[in-house]
Amino acid sequence: MDKRILLVALVAMASLQAGAQRLTVEKETVDCGSVAYDAPVTAVFELRNKGARKLKINDVRVSCGCIGVDYPKGEVGGGDRFKVRLTYDARQLGHFEKTAAIYSNGSKKPVYLTMRGVVLAEVEDYTGSYPYEFGDLRADKNVLEFDDVNKGDTPELEIYIRNTGTKTLQPNIMHLPSYLSAAVTPEKLRPGHAGRISVSLNSEKLRDYGLTQTSVYLANMPGEEVSQEKEITVSSVLLPGFDGMTAEVKKFAPKMEMSADSIVFDFEGKSRKKGEIKITNAGRSTLKIGSLQMFTAGLRVTLGKRELDAGESTELKVTAYRDELSKVHSRPRILMITNDPDRPKVVVKIKTK
Repeated sequence: MDKRILLVALVAMASLQAGAQRLTVEKETVDCGSVAYDAPVTAVFELRNKGARKLKINDVRVSCGCIGVDYPKGEVGGGDRFKVRLTYDARQLGHFEKTAAIYSNGSKKPVYLTMRGVVLAEVEDYTGSYPYEFGDLRADKNVLEFDDVNKGDTPELEIYIRNTGTKTLQPNIMHLPSYLSAAVTPEKLRPGHAGRISVSLNSEKLRDYGLTQTSVYLANMPGEEVSQEKEITVSSVLLPGFDGMTAEVKKFAPKMEMSADSIVFDFEGKSRKKGEIKITNAGRSTLKIGSLQMFTAGLRVTLGKRELDAGESTELKVTAYRDELSKVHSRPRILMITNDPDRPKVVVKIKTK
């Protein structure tokens, strides 16, 4: 090929790459669920400028005049995240689906955002209880557990909340790590009213298989200080994938067998107790226990061997501490991630008397 033609081709390719889309959206559709008639509802969308250059939103076009839009009017720096809020006036009963088109210098085509839900004359409140107190907010849970997550999954969990105070609140989740996002509906919560918080997990951003734990904080208003009283613990278990393994290959796989899948500790007035479980590899190749983790404090764990040849055994020894276990919020458990395709995740339950 002529060098001049090659140079032109390379320049053209570089130009195409430079013009590639830089504006991305975390979640294109937000389901607002059931909303009350004539009570405006806001959907919050998280976007990002993935390019190195500054991004500018030139225009936002909505599908009807019943939608209000709030977005950054200035430039967004390279790599920065920002939010776009769509507010529907909810003045028509029935299902709704409203869209907004974002025009910017970060993409050749508009980026579309969609909010949907149903407007009811009266909204039935969540029928469960709200046992956990976060200032003037009460919630149905203070622990979130994303179990059995596969790479590529985006599971979602909900926290139901109620404003028990006398002022309108603006609930929000603070200190979210990069793999979690949260949307509050409605964005402003009047006294005596209930709402929900949808927390989504992006499994592609989890770095390691096994257990990942963090703490986030439920605030009544933006800008509140973090405190232990506002803590919500979040755990996720990312599983290794064995989808490509054939039945023939599985015949030679390791096979994990355990003498028990739980340990009961009866402290009988003592501050600590010990227990153990026997683990055997009943398969035909080496069993590897790649991760050994605990969901809570109050436990000390040792494993005789992390790799077991076919027919070999070892002991999982557990020491439980009464006072520490009495303070934990979530269920005490031990997690093992293995290369047994039938048992990639093994959970040992800890029970106390």
